[in-house]
Amino acid sequence: MSGSPPPPGGFVRRVGLFQATAINMSQMCGIGPFVTIPLMVAAFGGPQAVIGFVAGAVLALCDGLVWAELGASLPGSGGSYLYLRQAFLYRTGRLMPFLFVWTAMLFIPLIMSTGVVGFVQYLGYLAPGLGQTAGDLVGLGAIALVVVLLWRGIEHIARITAVMWTVMIASVLLVIVAAATHFSPHMAFTYPAGAFNVMSNHFWLGFAAGLTIGIYDYLGYNTTAYMGAEIKEPGRTLPRSILFSILGIMAIYLMLQIGTLGVVDWHRMTDPHDIASSSVASAVLEETWGKGAADTVTVLILITAFASVFAGLLGGSRVPYDAARDRVFFRPYAKLHPRHRFPMLGLATMGVITAVGFLIGRHTDLATLIQLLTTVMVIVQALAQIVALTVLRRRRPDLPRPYRMWLYPLPSAAAFVGWCVIYGYADKNSPGRHPIEWSLAWLALGGVAFVIWARLEKVWPFGPKEVGEETGAETPGAVTATPLA
Repeated sequence: MSGSPPPPGGFVRRVGLFQATAINMSQMCGIGPFVTIPLMVAAFGGPQAVIGFVAGAVLALCDGLVWAELGASLPGSGGSYLYLRQAFLYRTGRLMPFLFVWTAMLFIPLIMSTGVVGFVQYLGYLAPGLGQTAGDLVGLGAIALVVVLLWRGIEHIARITAVMWTVMIASVLLVIVAAATHFSPHMAFTYPAGAFNVMSNHFWLGFAAGLTIGIYDYLGYNTTAYMGAEIKEPGRTLPRSILFSILGIMAIYLMLQIGTLGVVDWHRMTDPHDIASSSVASAVLEETWGKGAADTVTVLILITAFASVFAGLLGGSRVPYDAARDRVFFRPYAKLHPRHRFPMLGLATMGVITAVGFLIGRHTDLATLIQLLTTVMVIVQALAQIVALTVLRRRRPDLPRPYRMWLYPLPSAAAFVGWCVIYGYADKNSPGRHPIEWSLAWLALGGVAFVIWARLEKVWPFGPKEVGEETGAETPGAVTATPLA
């Protein structure tokens, strides 16, 4: 199960547990908490914003258990693509995996673009005179550099990621320690009137917005699931890398959030003219250890932001490869680099979309970008994948499962409810932006693309209906399409 090598010319299993956990944590942490703490405070209207991080952690843990079981059972490249393909091929042919890849080609780069937006925000602390155009050019240059660095073999990338992970941990710990040395319980735990009034509609609007921001900060716990074909002993390594990264980041985020609120007055975080609203970690260091320390840690945060984009594009670029190789997406995406064995077109496409998303975020706002990417991913990835877990348990009880979800089905049910809350409140939390409508429009466009693609490929609904059969393919449990008589 966990030791079968890929066929000649495919991916190579060279990523161990430490490197896999580092890849997840680098993608999870990155710039996220450094730019979203003010957004979380604004959503809740006070230091009770810590609720949002706790709620996001619970949702990430429940959803992470879904990924852990599926990733251990089906450790191939592509993540959700592979799971949806296994679960829904019997009834809807290749529609669901095609739609997942279609949406992933948008929401994964959008996640990366938020990291680049945060990168430019913190760069503004070191260069206060950085204008809009200069910031745009710096961000685009950072994206280009990421793509260049990823244009190489996975064994070199794993080492680079481990170094970046060390820098990320250092930057976060320095902010936490600095906050602890000047921590004021009065600032952190003094709440405005009605802060916990659960009978108020305002509270639940803030909770939904905070849950969205919270889960955004935890996104990335599934990065190694997209790289299942490159993970050593995936039946053991994948679940552990997911759970270890979630638990580790959960502890880090809570200390970071509470520590920040105990140093910087939360009112400053809601003032767009205050540096605490855009570079809150730098504000913490300036308040505690002075401007020199703040500048140093800001540099580390910039490296952390860069590392998160690096890790995200590393995993995300693998998504269309497996789909195209199995004739579930456009065929050119199935080509690997002849020497370094990485998916060239997937990486290049996601790099371009990341650049476009970065410019959108720069010329609207970060909260809008976060709301858009979460609504795009909810239907086809989050909700459909939870359903896929149940379908596979019933339809494929013989599937090897090195890891089985604890307390099944309670975690998957909790994750399903949490994602529904995020989606249902999206328009209310982004008035005038219509994220739900945009997500449905993108999904509908994907349906049109599938019809055109299916017609050209002569598959369902323009060809015989397919069923799944086990084969001895690269990924254990993989299926081959066979027409029904």
